[in-house]
Amino acid sequence: MACLATFKTTSAALMFERTCRKSGIAARIAPVPRKLSSSCGLACEFPCDMRKDVEAVAAEKKISVAGYHDVTEE
Repeated sequence: MACLATFKTTSAALMFERTCRKSGIAARIAPVPRKLSSSCGLACEFPCDMRKDVEAVAAEKKISVAGYHDVTEE
């Protein structure tokens, strides 16, 4: 299962992805699924089992995340 972080700005999504990767967390930019909404249309996908680490990294670097979502492959 994958998780997504959504953002209000493109720059926040890109910073989030870069910060996660530097911290050893597999993350990649992805479009926001239609069932979710985001102002910038970009999300960042990461493994759900890393969610606590991801949230800690985002908080430490003061990256504004609009929301965290559990999504399943369809």
